[in-house]
Amino acid sequence: MSAISRPFWITLGAISIAFHLWLIFSGLVPNLVSRPIHMALALPWALIFVAKTPAQKISGIILTVTGLIGCGWIVFNQSALGDQYGFLMGNGQIAMASALLLIVLEMARRVIGWPLPLVAAIALIYALYGEYIPGEFGHAGLPVESMLGTLTIAEGGLWGSLTGVSVSIVAIFVIFGAVLNAGEAGQGFMNVAGAAAGRLKGGAAKVSVVSSALFGSISGSASANVASTGAITLPAMTRLGYPKRLAAAVEAVASSGGQIMPPLMGAGAFVMVELTGRPYVDIMVAAILPAILYFLAVWVGINAFAQRYDLPGVPEEDRPQMRAVVITSCFFLVPFTILLWGMFGGGYTPQYAACLALMAGAALLFFDAGLTFDLNRAKDRFTDVCLNAGRQVAMIGSIILCASIVIGVLGLTGLGIKITSLLLSGSGGMLWPALLLTALACLILGMEVPTTAAYVICVSVAGPALIELGLEPLQAHLFVFWFALLSTITPPVCGAVFIAAGMVEENWLKVAGTAMALGVGLYIVPLAMIANASLIDLANDPVWAIAAGLKVAVGLTAISFGLISPRSAVIRSALVAVGGIAIFAAGI
Repeated sequence: MSAISRPFWITLGAISIAFHLWLIFSGLVPNLVSRPIHMALALPWALIFVAKTPAQKISGIILTVTGLIGCGWIVFNQSALGDQYGFLMGNGQIAMASALLLIVLEMARRVIGWPLPLVAAIALIYALYGEYIPGEFGHAGLPVESMLGTLTIAEGGLWGSLTGVSVSIVAIFVIFGAVLNAGEAGQGFMNVAGAAAGRLKGGAAKVSVVSSALFGSISGSASANVASTGAITLPAMTRLGYPKRLAAAVEAVASSGGQIMPPLMGAGAFVMVELTGRPYVDIMVAAILPAILYFLAVWVGINAFAQRYDLPGVPEEDRPQMRAVVITSCFFLVPFTILLWGMFGGGYTPQYAACLALMAGAALLFFDAGLTFDLNRAKDRFTDVCLNAGRQVAMIGSIILCASIVIGVLGLTGLGIKITSLLLSGSGGMLWPALLLTALACLILGMEVPTTAAYVICVSVAGPALIELGLEPLQAHLFVFWFALLSTITPPVCGAVFIAAGMVEENWLKVAGTAMALGVGLYIVPLAMIANASLIDLANDPVWAIAAGLKVAVGLTAISFGLISPRSAVIRSALVAVGGIAIFAAGI
């Protein structure tokens, strides 16, 4: 980013922030206005900002201008387009619709690489030519005007409900996270973690777990979490003599858990709101016990590793002073308290509560850990907010727009129902085989596709089958969401492991093996949610939910300790077996 272009990107980021905040307070805005503008604001970030060569920059400018014309045309003609009922009129409209779809594919490709846009492109080819496929996986054929029109001028594709979630909810929470990250909240997370866990055996690793859980709850990205908290925790662990593979594995596993830790849980939780029809608060409450169990398993694993290696705590001189802990913790506790009060006490929508919390966080950007007021520093922080929020909103928007093409085609062609039937027949109509097939599909898709997109696509085809086999909708969605995270630590493609291994210069396969043992909860807890349905029913039946949580906690502790501890193979095998029985026998 050159010095000349920097003011442009700051201004564009500020416009994006202002637009999404304005939507929350302005009342109803037609979907064919707000959603195309959302895409228009994302275009320069996805196509020009990420350009690495002059050729990419020139092509990005051409595509951005074309996309802006297309989005603007839809905004200014939204009333007339409503009368077309998703049917394109003339070659001009067909060309515009085709251009918009191709531009969305290129946006996603430049932001996250080939896999997701390749899936979306295959879906479009199937919609166009699937009528020529023999057998049950063909379809009856779709007129081009109707197929492209439904995806581009109606609310069944690019401007569907998934994009609506990105516009009205995800963007606000991304901006909220950018505000917290720009100030002292990150240091507050580290200080609280250091004070809470630093003195314990394996304390440096436990500081990484606590800080990553806190930071990850607002970042929603395992890779971003590793890069940010890992810059502090990884050197601290290696300096104290922790094995490099263990240090990197702890950071990768802890950072991956951020996406399942309320209150934010990344973009996936907000998409779940739309797909399940359940309020965000319900999903957040349902997710809290499983998230705690995940981090419990990591904590136990660190204790087990402490029996293998000498894992000292953080030296007293390196631990934060209590005054610093109290002051810096306020930089995230105040906004979080306002957010939770707004949702639970004030009865506001999540996005409105996030706006109130965001404003409090923005006010705190004027102060530092010493409570000194500095306008120049605040200016730099607000600049960071504009740049980071604009870029992150565009990145998530590009992913969701591309995933919306896949979901639109599944609905238009009936392919989703056919894959669901295939899953039901492949599992012999039995729940657990269907769960294992779904988990495998999530792992394969999640290898190169972001968690949110992997979750959306998998739950669209597997969710109905799991529900038909007896799961509650929220159970099915949480199960798929958790397993969409598997690829963060599971070879052959494990993004969080790659980054952490690179930061400590260790062989990534060694790190991955250790991470899978430490993160065993990521594989077991989703299955435990099925075997113990009460585990996610904290809101309606807290007594049984807590009982189920304790039961699973005992089993996870035994399994984690059995996998990692230096005891004899017989004792370890017995612990794993007892843990499995505790979790899966006589579900609650």
